[in-house]
Amino acid sequence: MARGKRGLIAAAVTVVCAVTVLAAPGTAFAAPAPTPTPSTTPGTPGSAPATNEELEAVREQLDTLYREAASATDAYNAAEEKAEHQSAEIVALAKRITEGREKLAELRRRAGAAAAAQYRTGGLPPEAHLMLSDDPGEFLDGTGRVRQGERATRHLLAEMTRTQQDLEQYARDASTQWKKLEANRKAKAAAQKQIEKRIAAAEKLESQLEKEEKERLARLEREAAQRAQNAWLGSGILDELDGAATAGGKKAVSFATGQIGKPYEWGAEGPKAYDCSGLTSQAWAAAGSAIPRTSQEQWKQLRRVPVEDMRPGDLIIYFDDASHVGMYVGDGAMVHAPRPGRTITIAGAGSMPILGVVRPATG
Repeated sequence: MARGKRGLIAAAVTVVCAVTVLAAPGTAFAAPAPTPTPSTTPGTPGSAPATNEELEAVREQLDTLYREAASATDAYNAAEEKAEHQSAEIVALAKRITEGREKLAELRRRAGAAAAAQYRTGGLPPEAHLMLSDDPGEFLDGTGRVRQGERATRHLLAEMTRTQQDLEQYARDASTQWKKLEANRKAKAAAQKQIEKRIAAAEKLESQLEKEEKERLARLEREAAQRAQNAWLGSGILDELDGAATAGGKKAVSFATGQIGKPYEWGAEGPKAYDCSGLTSQAWAAAGSAIPRTSQEQWKQLRRVPVEDMRPGDLIIYFDDASHVGMYVGDGAMVHAPRPGRTITIAGAGSMPILGVVRPATG
């Protein structure tokens, strides 16, 4: 292989490595080193194809970048879901505040009317009213009404106090939700920046390759996936998998497989494109069951089942950080939205490292 081409790929991998050394969301990124200028550019005479070892290094770097992009996509989706929830909470609180103010105004009007009625009685003590009354019985009836009125007034004042306290609490709650909303908007923007950085780095790395090298890279990807699938099947797992799909599972699988061929797009929930958890959450929504939006929350919240008890419709969570999810369809296969630049497809259920299996409720 010509030195220039090798230097080009090595430089590209170096830049990608620098981009992938990133801290947790919200922290500063390490600045990548400047890209060395290669002496030979792709496609020029004397540029030899990359070796399989070099392409394997590129494949591993691409895999790392796209996995990090998937993890950032989960963070983006989670922040978006929280922001939507908080926006709804703020709207509901604003409605309560408006209703509370209207109620308080009505209570004040009624309290004012009661005070005016009391004033019209002259504010005399009960003994004076008895002395001035021509009919003691009528006086006693009036006294009962006055006491009822006093109790009603006290009730009005207490209700006014409670309503005022409610309004103050609603205002505090709205302020808290607004702060959370702003925090999640920032988290969403930070996650989006990370996603775009990783995808851009991956695309830049792939752009350094010639057509023949891209074809060999794709073949290496398929071979790596097949090796993992063969190892998984070699464990005898299919001998244990005999669970029949429920009616809900069948509907979810039907929906998910009906999207085959549609493109992956981070943050998408259909109908034209999906990301991995967008596909699984929408498939189960079509089956009548609401499940969490992100693969990480699906892993946290849904019921976990042993891999050997897996049945069609169950969700397979991949990688230690639960950054990817597919849906088991039977016969050792799953349907998933792989990554940017790929379309929804059927793949081996064991073609990636399995973290575990979760089962959405079907009842």
